[in-house]
Amino acid sequence: MESLVEEFGHPTYTSFPVIAARLLLAAVFGAAIGFEREWQNRPAGLRTHILVCVAAAIFAILTIEIVHIPMFAEAATKEAVKLDPIRLVEAVTAGVAFLAAGVVIFTRGQVHGLTTGAGMWLAGAIGVASGLGLWQIALLATLIALVVLGLLHVLESRLDLNEGPDFSPSHEGGKKAGRAIRAKPDKPDEVEPRR
Repeated sequence: MESLVEEFGHPTYTSFPVIAARLLLAAVFGAAIGFEREWQNRPAGLRTHILVCVAAAIFAILTIEIVHIPMFAEAATKEAVKLDPIRLVEAVTAGVAFLAAGVVIFTRGQVHGLTTGAGMWLAGAIGVASGLGLWQIALLATLIALVVLGLLHVLESRLDLNEGPDFSPSHEGGKKAGRAIRAKPDKPDEVEPRR
C-alpha cells in the first residue's frame, strides 16, 4: 500500500502550479486561434485548436519530466539514453500533420482547409512553446496568427483576392475549369445521363 501512495505522490521536476499555468496558457492561446476559425465557420474550430495546443504543451512538459526522472539519472542508464529535444518537435509535428491532413481531405471537390490545417500546425508549435515555458514566443506567435487569420482575411475580401474560378464555391459539389465533380450515387438508377 505504501508503494501505491508513493507512486501517486511522485514529485515532478517542474512545480505543479507552473505546469498548470503552462497548460492553461496553452489552452488560452489555442482558444484564441480556434475562436477565429470557429467564427469563420471552418471544420476545425475552438475545441480542436485548444486540444491540439494543450496536447503539444503536455508533450513538452512530459519531455522535461522524463529527462529528470530518477531512473534515467543512474550512471548506467545515463550512458544508454541519448537526449534529443528535437524529437519532441518531430512527434508533435507528425501528430498534428495527421489531423491537419484530415481537415484538408475531408472537403471533397475543391481544396479547402489549408489555412485551418496550418492553424492547427501553428497551435501545436504554440503548445510546445507554452509547455517549455517559452510564453513570450507562444504569445507572439498567437498574436501573429490572429493578425494573419483575421486582419488579412478582411484585406483579402476588400481587395477581392478570393475571387475567380478556384475560389468560388459551386452548387454542384465543386467546379474547376468548368468540370463538375459529383459524388458517386449509391443506386445506379440515380445516375444522370450524359449530355
